[in-house]
This record gives sequence, structure tokens and C-alpha cells, in this order.
Amino acid sequence: MLCDRCKKNEAVVHLTRIANGQKKELHLCEKCAEETGHINFAPDNNLSFQNFLSGILNSSLLENGKKFEDSNHNNSKKICSRCGSSFEEFSQKGFFGCAECYNAFSDRLEPLMKRIHGNTYHSGKIPKRIGNKLRYKKDINRLKILMDKAAAEENFEKAAKIRDKIHVIKNSMEEE
Repeated sequence: MLCDRCKKNEAVVHLTRIANGQKKELHLCEKCAEETGHINFAPDNNLSFQNFLSGILNSSLLENGKKFEDSNHNNSKKICSRCGSSFEEFSQKGFFGCAECYNAFSDRLEPLMKRIHGNTYHSGKIPKRIGNKLRYKKDINRLKILMDKAAAEENFEKAAKIRDKIHVIKNSMEEE
């Protein structure tokens, strides 16, 4: 397969991006991948996680020969109030300066996490020996939120039904 950019060399880097349910693929040769910042093939290059993450952050699909850019963030030069790091530094280094950076750059991290992981929250796995209790607690918390919302909307019948569901779940927990 030929490089999508230069149309001359064999493609060795294959990128796939799924946005809004649409799949876009980009196939680049070694030279074009380096020039566009997708990856560095230099022999002394240390392919660490930070370099890999940096490549993901800096990579964007070429659309009609132009870089696809996020217009919401091009002009923002936000910096972390605690350590003074910028998002651009993070995208180059592949790591943050402090824990507060996650909050400072959350608006830019959420779309990135969704693109990488498919979601913006961690659902994780639950160990079998305690799985049911955790599921019950999670269901109870979710139902309490719905019950409070129904009560705030003065939909007391719905709130009462949700309350009854909570009691059923609590009884099931006690039986186990």
C-alpha cells in the first residue's frame, strides 16, 4: 500500500481514527510519518511510553492534505496553576508536571481518553467474591439519584417506586 501523503513510498504507519461513528484511516511511509510528527524512526530514538503517548497527542489525520485540528483548543494557552506546565508541554513530553494538571486540562483530556479508551470513565472489573455487593451498591446509588431527581420534579409516585426498588435490592444484599 502506498503512502497517502506522498503517494510514492510503501506505507509503514497505519493510523485509524473513529470520530462520531466515522472511521478514517491514514497510511504513511516512514519519511512522511516523521515529517508529520506521527512517529520518530531515528535509530537513537527511545520508544518509551511517553514517546508513544506524545505521538498520539501530536498525531492527527490529514484530511485533503491539511491537518485536522481541534478549533476549540488552538488558541488556548492554558497552564497549570500549581506547576506552570502547559498542555503543549504534556503533548511533547508525554507526562504531566503534577496531579493538578489533570484538572487543569480536563477539557482536552476527556476527548483524548474517549478516543483512546472508548469512554471517559473507568468501569473496571469486579472480583467475583465481592462482585454482587458492589453491583448492588452501584445500583442503589444510581437509583437514589433517580429518586432524588423524581422527588425534585415532584413526581412522587415515580420516587416511591424507585424507593421500593432500593428496598428490594437491600433485602437481596442481606440474604446473601
